[in-house]
This record gives sequence, C-alpha cells and structure tokens, in this order.
Amino acid sequence: MFDKHIIPYIKKPLTVGANLLIKRNISANQVTVVGFLIGLLALPALWSQHYTLALLLIIINRIADGLDGAIARQSKITEAGGFLDISLDFMFYALMPLGFILAEPQQNAIAGAILLVSFVGTGSSFLAFASVAAKLGIDNPIYPNKSLYYIAGITEGSETIALFIICCLWPQHFAIFAYIFASLCFITTANRIWSGFHTLNLHAQSRNKGSE
Repeated sequence: MFDKHIIPYIKKPLTVGANLLIKRNISANQVTVVGFLIGLLALPALWSQHYTLALLLIIINRIADGLDGAIARQSKITEAGGFLDISLDFMFYALMPLGFILAEPQQNAIAGAILLVSFVGTGSSFLAFASVAAKLGIDNPIYPNKSLYYIAGITEGSETIALFIICCLWPQHFAIFAYIFASLCFITTANRIWSGFHTLNLHAQSRNKGSE
C-alpha cells in the first residue's frame, strides 16, 4: 500500500549506494545473497531474544534488498536475478515469524502460525498472477522497472518490514501485532485473487475481440 509512495524518497540514496558498489564490481546477485545471509542471522537472534540485534540485521537485509534492485536497474535486469531476489525475499519474510515463535512458543505459536498462513496467501496470489501476467505480456504501469508484475495490496513490503520492526521493539505484544497483520494479509489475498481474476478475464476478452 505504501510502497509506491516510499520508493520515490529512497530511490536517490539507493542509486548513490548502487553506484559505489558498481564501481567496486559488486553485482546485484552478490548483494542479494549477502543481504539474505545477514537477514538469516536474525532468526537465531530472535530465537535467543536479542531483539535489538535482530532489528539491526533486518534493517541491513532490507537495505541490501533495495541496493540489489538499484544495481540491477543501472546494469541489466535479468530474469535469473529477479527470481533469486524474490525467492530469498519470501524465505526471509517467512523466517521472521518463526523466530518469534521459537523465542516464546507458548505465547506466540498460534499467532505466528496464522501469520505464516497469511503470508502464504499473499505470496501465492502475488506470484501466481505475476507468472500468468508475464506469460501474457501484461505490463505493470505502477512498477515498470520490476522483473515481476507487482499486484498491489494493503500489505506489501513496506508494511511487512514495519511489522517486523514494531515486533522487535515490543516483542511482548507480538501475538497482537501478528493477528492484526494477518487479518490485513487475508484481505490483501482476497483482493488480489478478485482483481487478478478480473484483470485476466478482461485481458482474455480484449484479446478475443482483437482476433475477430
């Protein structure tokens, strides 16, 4: 929901950072992998309830995620790089609730499980539409530089990162935050399924009329 509003503000600093990395012959894929490995360390940090450390690692991971995209846009966006980026991103998103579950299983297990199920809904609806849109050649006017079609929703990347930050700052309230965010994710999933189905139907009808 907020991604398209935040991107214009972070584009310039990310471009500056990307230029510095490109001059050092650091590729987008290298930043993607290193960023994921750093983010992966947030799991044991959460498990051991070192929430400040986990927060720092999460922030570094997200900065890396922004930098790899900026590097790719200045060099060359590849389908392989886009696939690697989105795969590791979704894995990172799933590991963070697991960290809170492991930290306080009795308190966080059910809420964390529901949150993970909601992530499956948003992720699967997002990727399913993106794959069909790519096959049909449907362009995304909102995110034209993305390697995949980004179908909008209430809960996107910005909101998910905000959730992780809030949970690290107030981990004792993780269950409440998780229930609220999961509800928003379920709404996003339902909206994506409806709008995706509607968009593909309109595209099919338009193509059929053009062939007459």
